[in-house]
Amino acid sequence: MDVRGLTVGPVQENCFLLRAGPEATSAVLVDPGDEAPRILALVEELGVTVEHILLTHTHFDHVGAVAPIAKATGAPVTCPKLEVQVLQNVMDYVPWPGFGPFESWDPEHTVEGGERLTYAGMDCEVVFAPGHSPGHVVYAFDGVLASGDVLFQGSIGRTDLPGGDTQTLLRSIATLLERFDDETVVLPGHMGVTTLGAERAGNPFLQSLPA
Repeated sequence: MDVRGLTVGPVQENCFLLRAGPEATSAVLVDPGDEAPRILALVEELGVTVEHILLTHTHFDHVGAVAPIAKATGAPVTCPKLEVQVLQNVMDYVPWPGFGPFESWDPEHTVEGGERLTYAGMDCEVVFAPGHSPGHVVYAFDGVLASGDVLFQGSIGRTDLPGGDTQTLLRSIATLLERFDDETVVLPGHMGVTTLGAERAGNPFLQSLPA
């Protein structure tokens, strides 16, 4: 798999472009949070077609560029079913002044977790992983998790926003650790790329989890 990342916007959110290999001409875009022109420039540079836009959750820093990129590429948007209303009314859910304006979008597809789908020639399992937000999902490709704001390098997603819950988030992380190998690469919504094994061994927030 070929993975390209851009860190965008004032909240420094990670947007990822995934394709089956470096010669693949189709790709998926995960969590385009801001700076649509930069993201579209990467798409043009690689000469790929964005077949799908996948959202792990709908906090504004992860969806701010959805509308302009969907319009520019024609790619359908897949959104967690529990969070469709947020995507349809983005600015109503921005918790602090000074961010945006962002354009809302009606997603073409929804997911709840448990689906096994194929995106741009890549098999993907959708894993329900709430705690940071009520409908949060993780997209599990072969050896790679597009994890949004569930698990970070040395940290975990915040749980002080509406719908957040720390124990729920820890249970979601425990499920990922149980189901996927330590070598699995984690593409987080913020900070650096890591692996499940590295976080199992050294993430202080996970020390209370069962071995």
